[in-house]
Amino acid sequence: MTRLPEPERLEKLTEPDRTFWAKDGVVLAGMDEVGRGPLAGPVVAGCAAMPPAPLIEHVNDSKKVTEKRREALYPVLTGTALGYGLGWVWPGTIDEINILQATKRAFAQAFADMPIDVTDVLIDALSGLDIPAEQHTLVHGDALSYSIACASIIAKVARDRYMIEQDALFPQYGFARNKGYGTKEHIAAIKRYGPCPIHRRSFIGKFL
Repeated sequence: MTRLPEPERLEKLTEPDRTFWAKDGVVLAGMDEVGRGPLAGPVVAGCAAMPPAPLIEHVNDSKKVTEKRREALYPVLTGTALGYGLGWVWPGTIDEINILQATKRAFAQAFADMPIDVTDVLIDALSGLDIPAEQHTLVHGDALSYSIACASIIAKVARDRYMIEQDALFPQYGFARNKGYGTKEHIAAIKRYGPCPIHRRSFIGKFL
């Protein structure tokens, strides 16, 4: 598959966003979450209101961007954004209310963390959030919308940094490498050492 030149790729990625950027009185933000699937750590949602210019090169679905590039993009994204917010929901709450409800809560917190008023949000996959804005769901939105991709990278870097910090406290689980996901190494460590305080008990029962 031929890779598009970067200006053309960004032009395509901003197609959903430009519909909103062109409307008077509309302030658009993209929203995405990271960390629904891991066995440990929080679920984190990002909300980012990006200006139509300048477009930042190499923005893409955070899963398609290397860790090194995500780290390089993070200060550029947060410095360019009209505003951004993060929402964190912790393992105890995930166990208590389930991961879907925890994810929706993280989205609501990220929206509430925004320093500017937002009228419309493009959201990756989820709908029915408890936020005071018009909600526009876009399946696979992190690969289709520039604003969602920016929010995805911001949330991913924030969560990864937290998991690396936890690796220093609980080195036996390899959190700096697996970020809490259920790798073979991580599952073996749970079986050997049992859970630590940031494990999701509702996710790891079958390994204990």
